[in-house]
This record gives sequence, C-alpha cells and structure tokens, in this order.
Amino acid sequence: ITACSDDDTTTIDAKNLDYTAENASSWGNYMRVVAQLLVNDATALYDDWAVKYNEGGSYADFFKNQDALTSVEQLIDGCVDIANEVGTAKIGDPYNLYKAGNTEEALYAVESWYSWHSRDDYTNNIYSIRNAYYGSLDGNINANSLSTVIAGANSSLDTKIKNAIQKAAKAIQDIPQPFRNHIPSNETVAAMDACAELESILKNDLKSYIANNANNINTDAVLNPVVMQYVDAVVVPTYKSLKEKNDALYNAVIALADNPSNSAFDKACEAWITAREPWEKSEAFLFGPVDEMGLDPNMDSWPLDQNAIVQILNSQSWSDLEWNENDDEAAVESAQNVRGFHTLEFLLYKNGEPRKVQ
Repeated sequence: ITACSDDDTTTIDAKNLDYTAENASSWGNYMRVVAQLLVNDATALYDDWAVKYNEGGSYADFFKNQDALTSVEQLIDGCVDIANEVGTAKIGDPYNLYKAGNTEEALYAVESWYSWHSRDDYTNNIYSIRNAYYGSLDGNINANSLSTVIAGANSSLDTKIKNAIQKAAKAIQDIPQPFRNHIPSNETVAAMDACAELESILKNDLKSYIANNANNINTDAVLNPVVMQYVDAVVVPTYKSLKEKNDALYNAVIALADNPSNSAFDKACEAWITAREPWEKSEAFLFGPVDEMGLDPNMDSWPLDQNAIVQILNSQSWSDLEWNENDDEAAVESAQNVRGFHTLEFLLYKNGEPRKVQ
C-alpha cells in the first residue's frame, strides 16, 4: 500500500470504494482485463512445463533429465523458501508491524484481507510442501515420493518432517478468523514458530541428510523415481488445475460484467477462491518458468497499490497493466501491482464478503 495514514483521504477512498451504477462499466472492464491476464499467465505457466519452454522441450522434461540430486535439492529449497515466507513475511510482517505500533500498516500487510482468505492461503502454502514431499495432491504418500525414500533410510527423520508439516498447517488454522483482526494473538506467534520449525527441519535436517548421502540415497536409481513422481503427479497437475480454474474464473467474471447481480458477484467470488487454491499449492516450486518469466509477481503481487487501481479504474488505461522485458524494474513493478489475483480480489470483495450491486 502506498500510504496508510488516517489523513490520506486518497487511500481511505480506495479502501472504502463501492461498486455503483456510475462505475459499473469501468469496473466490469477492469475485471475482464485482469481475469484475462490471469488466464494468459496460468496458460503460459502450464505450457512452459508441459509443452515447450524457450523454443525447446518442456521444462518438465528438462527438470527430469537434469542430475536427479540437483532436482531433489531444488524440490527441498522450494519447500524451505515457502516455509520461511509464510512464517516471516506473510504472518511475520503484519505481526512485527503491529507490535511496533504501526497498526494500520500491519492491517494492510495482511495478504488476502479483502476476502478474509488469509489463513487458507497460508495453509495451502504448507500443503504445497506436503504435496512436494509426499509426491501426491491428496495427502497420501506415494511409493516414489521423497517421504518414502527418507522413511526407508531414516524413519525418525521422515516422521519429524511429517509432524512438522501437520503442526504448521494446524497452527495457521488455529489463528482466529479473520487473521486481520487477530494479528497480535498467541495463535499467531505459535504459527510463526511452527513455520520456523518446519523451515529448520527441511533446511538443516532433510537437506543435510541427503547431501551427506546417508545410506547411499544419492543415486539415480533412488532419486530419479522421486523426481518423475514430483513432476508428473504434483507440479504439472497443479499447473493444469491452475489453468483450468482460471479459465472458469474468467467465465464467472465475464458473466458478472455482462449481467451484474449479487448472485453473479457470489459466483465470481467462489470461482476466485477455487482458482486461488492451486496457485497457493504451487508456491513450494516457485522456480523455473514461474520465476524466469516474472509470472509470480504478475499473478500474486502483494501488497497492492490501491490508489493506482482506482486511477486505472477511472482512466481505463489498460496498457498500464502490461510490461515488457525492456521496461525498467520500477515500470514492471508498477504494472504488476495493479493486476493479478489480489487486484481481482479487491474488485470482487469488501470486508470479507462479495461486493453488492448498489
């Protein structure tokens, strides 16, 4: 957020902005553009992994064909990164701001606060770690998973990792709803601690154990099946779901823009929640195309520039949402801050509820 003080009426107006008959047309146009950009990015991400990347083969094939130990280490690093981000940034930043007396800034630092979906977002981030480690999307442990390999070599370490994943997910869900209204709670501290514990176990125990080649697990015969399962049963299906659910979100947004009603807002919000889930469950593998093509901030920049969103809503300068590789960093960031899931969330939700037709 560019500004949060009580005397900044521009920000307050943005925060309190309602959907009305006067702005319905531009509002609908903005939703269409953002939803289409989400479709474009989700499709590009799936195609990069499953079809073709950089005019070559798919990134899935590249990842499976590189050194298996390198791929497994990337798998673990992705899990470490998101465990750290959830604990220190997504939960920790609002907490630290609040405890420092910056209460309003703390409120705006809470991701997904328009929809009050923060806890589920963070929990799905933890499930992205679970899915990567278990080699599945349903919470079951696949025979070719990293969990199975570790269990066979060091069952106590595998149990430690599984317990830490479950503990972190539960601790996040134990924060009273909505997180935005309970930032300084004891449950918030417990969730940060659980995420830090999970990060430490993954980084210092699991990664070190594999690097030390305990029980001769650093062989292609052991690790190649793990990499294959991870790519074919976790990464690619997650991105496929992201593509399909963003297509459905786009359709719901078009229906809302064409025929505004409270029911249409409800359905678009449901579609937003559904499309958001695979994105949050992909955050344990934010490497490769999603990183190199800038698709993470394209789809999920936070916090938003609410003032800039309102300006675009008024000007309908949709080119402000686009960027190219020749733009400087500031121009790219400016474009990314007014598009993606959270801009659409701002347009669909207010105070945790679907917006209403005035």
